[in-house]
Amino acid sequence: MTNKLLISGLITMLLSACGVEKTNQVNIQDTALKEKKPNVVIFYVDDLGYGDLSSYGMTAAKTPNVDALAKEGIRFTDAHSSAATCTPSRYSLLTGQYAFRNNAAILPGDAPLIIDHTKPTLPKMFKRAGYKTAVVGKWHLGLGDGFVDWNKAVKPGPLELGFDYSFLMPATGDRVPTVYLENHHVVNLNPNDPITISYEKRIGERPVGTESPELLKQKADLQHSATIVNGISRIGWMAGGKKAEWKDEDFPFVFTNKAIDFIQSVKGQPFMLFFPFHDIHVPRVPHKLFAGKSGMGPRGDAILQMDWMTGRIVDELKKQGLYENTLIIFSSDNGPVMDDGYADMAEEMRGDHDPAGGYRGGKYSAYEAGTRVPMIVTYPNGIKNKGDSSALISHIDLYKSLAQFIGVELAQGEAIDSENMLPALLDAKAKGRQDMLEESFTLSLRSGKWKYIAPFTGTTPNWLANKTAIENGLKTSPQLFDISTDRQEQVNLAAEYPEVVERLQQRIETIKKMH
Repeated sequence: MTNKLLISGLITMLLSACGVEKTNQVNIQDTALKEKKPNVVIFYVDDLGYGDLSSYGMTAAKTPNVDALAKEGIRFTDAHSSAATCTPSRYSLLTGQYAFRNNAAILPGDAPLIIDHTKPTLPKMFKRAGYKTAVVGKWHLGLGDGFVDWNKAVKPGPLELGFDYSFLMPATGDRVPTVYLENHHVVNLNPNDPITISYEKRIGERPVGTESPELLKQKADLQHSATIVNGISRIGWMAGGKKAEWKDEDFPFVFTNKAIDFIQSVKGQPFMLFFPFHDIHVPRVPHKLFAGKSGMGPRGDAILQMDWMTGRIVDELKKQGLYENTLIIFSSDNGPVMDDGYADMAEEMRGDHDPAGGYRGGKYSAYEAGTRVPMIVTYPNGIKNKGDSSALISHIDLYKSLAQFIGVELAQGEAIDSENMLPALLDAKAKGRQDMLEESFTLSLRSGKWKYIAPFTGTTPNWLANKTAIENGLKTSPQLFDISTDRQEQVNLAAEYPEVVERLQQRIETIKKMH
């Protein structure tokens, strides 16, 4: 540091002696700043639909902080999560591989870590370039190696995957254990009140939703009616850990503050922050600052809460002088869902608001709204053209694109399904993918104007069959739609274009055989 200051002082004196004005000195210093390694922040919202931001057409409420990012960067209109549910999407983002390659599906709260910690990952790739890495928020990728003792060090987990720091909701807000996990340990755990978790049978003395509905803030379906914590019944049963319990209303402050603490701790080192929100996943229990403010019930209020959290972290980047040199990616892990197990009036109070933004389906669905999500990229130091981008892009592409961005050469077989879309991330006029695989309970393929949904012959969970508001798009015969003229996917053209069906199905088979 002393040498750098000395050199800087000598340059200043030389420039002054030569009659170079101060404004030029500032320009030279600005150039030096731009040569520093850029930071990366990935905001990954849960269950946010394509139409759930005012910058994407929502009129019932405003999301000014996210909208500001859209105004200052690139707003993508054909960006997609890799899957229509959260665990597969997160798996693909962090590995650069499709989730079907590891049979990654929605996990119970006590599932083992589904990412092989001995293999390359997105955070490990950043560490190879000298970055500090952190994950703060909802995890839901499993922890441990098959049996988790929550009273001891919980590993393998994010640290073994390459994160220097992690502060997690271990699974989801609607699953036990309802505690925070910081690095390897449960926060505020009293060793005299050990935690036990069961997804098989009732344990502990806490009341359960089926027997004590009068204790509930929101009534729930049978799946979500086990152990009650903070007035919310969850999936699974939990005994012990009373002091370590979270309070749902505190999420926006706890997670945001931990992210800010990490940003402050890096002290000039380049960093990558992965911030997977719990909002707007169920149970939706927004803080009183946001409750009742959207006019759309708890779901709408959770959107406002999410926007506020985004704004606080972006403000911290600006306060630290980091914003100009930080690539911010804002998106969602899958499409929207209204009723997802809790009676929070999401459907009844949405009014004219269309969370899917005019597309068909939503979370769990093979139709377009299952994966088509809002995505915004902001990078003041490096965006070539701002505005709207129609580039076809998948979150699975972030791995290879970010490797190019920070100058890391990937190993053979690393991120095999990812494509380098860096030009599209930095230029609204650049092109995207030629074709793109979408995962739900079946596989779909986008190619040019075509959207093909492969026949489905498997089984789905019983709870999915009960979601009559969700069109899951699972049929035993092929479906083919012309997305350019039929965004609602109403006219099945499979019988009319059998050669297209055959070509796209063959393309899926080719992708499946890649390794």
